[in-house]
Amino acid sequence: MPTRDLSQSLDADATVYPGDPPVESTPAATHEEDGYRVTEWRLGTHSGTHVDAPSHTEPDGKNLDAFGVEEFAFEARLVDCSGVGAREPIGSEMVPERESERGRTETNGMETNGTAKSGTARAEMVVFRTGWADHWGTDRYFDHPYLTREAAATCADRGFHVGMDALSPDPSPSERETAEETEPEGVPAHRELLGSDRLVVENLTGLAGLPERFELRAYPLALAAADGSPVRAVATW
Repeated sequence: MPTRDLSQSLDADATVYPGDPPVESTPAATHEEDGYRVTEWRLGTHSGTHVDAPSHTEPDGKNLDAFGVEEFAFEARLVDCSGVGAREPIGSEMVPERESERGRTETNGMETNGTAKSGTARAEMVVFRTGWADHWGTDRYFDHPYLTREAAATCADRGFHVGMDALSPDPSPSERETAEETEPEGVPAHRELLGSDRLVVENLTGLAGLPERFELRAYPLALAAADGSPVRAVATW
C-alpha cells in the first residue's frame, strides 16, 4: 500500500500565522553534561501541519479532545485548485457533490460514499490542492488562495471536513501584496466550517500526484482542551 507523508517539517524556519508564536527549540539536557539528551520545544497549537478544533474560532466550540481518535482518519477527495492565483478565491463550484448511497462503489478497499467496507462510518474530507506548499518558508506563502464563505458553507452542508496545502482557508495578512477590496474580513470560512463541527487541516504538502481518492490520517497530540494541534498527516491509497 503506497504511503506518503504530507507534513511540513517543524523547525525554526516553519511559517506561522502572523502573531502566532514562532517555532523554537533549545537543549534542556545534553549527552556531554547530563549523559542523555532532552530538547525543549516552544510552539503554538497551530504550528506546522495542524488541525483546527471548533474552539479555535467558536467560543462554545468543541476542543480536540471532544473528538474520538477515529474521527481523525478521513476518506479524502482531492480537488485541484492549482490554477487559482495569489489571493484569489476558490468558489463553491469547486466543491464536489456528496455521492448517494445508490451510486456508491468500492475504490481502493473503501466505499466511495465515505463508508468503510465493514460498514463503519468514515469521515469525508475535501483536500484543496493550491500548490502553495511550494512557497513554504517564504513571504509568498501568505498570499495563498482562499475559500469563499459560500465554498466553506457548501463543504459544511455536504458533511465534508477540509484540508489545504495553505496557511488558512481564509486570506492571511500579508505585507507582500495589498489585499484586494473583495477579500472578506475576519475568518468567515473558518466560522462556517468550525461552527458546523467540521475539522480543518492546514499546511499540508506533497499533494501533487496523489490519486483523486485516498485515506488521510491526521492525528493530533493528546492535549487537554486544545483549540488545535500539530499532526503527522499521512496519506495511503
